[in-house]
Amino acid sequence: MPSERTSVTDAGAEGAALAANEAFYRALANADAEAMDAVWARRAPVTCLHPGWTLLSGREAVLESWAAILANPNQPRIVGGGASASLLGEGAALVLCREVVSGAPLYATNVFVREDGEWRLAHHQSGPVAGDR
Repeated sequence: MPSERTSVTDAGAEGAALAANEAFYRALANADAEAMDAVWARRAPVTCLHPGWTLLSGREAVLESWAAILANPNQPRIVGGGASASLLGEGAALVLCREVVSGAPLYATNVFVREDGEWRLAHHQSGPVAGDR
């Protein structure tokens, strides 16, 4: 059983991962390309799977996709919420959350890695859900 100190430390790390996840959705909501760039990992491999797209691999390809999405005046609003975080060791965190795009429910998986003491996004995948189960 983990000690109380470990639990408090884990809770702090999970909270920081959730804050990084919120920064990602805030960048998306504000169509802020600079903030979007800031949330993604610089050294870790980066991948992204937008709904209906093929896998994007590499920081440049992923950020180009987000730049196009953020610059699109017809892009539907994307709202994230209901996030939960789990640590995957000391250097990675898994955040699962809901997304709503034009009223359609999606679920997202966001994997964060720790770089220079900060949680940075290494993988984002979002896809539709069938409904409440």
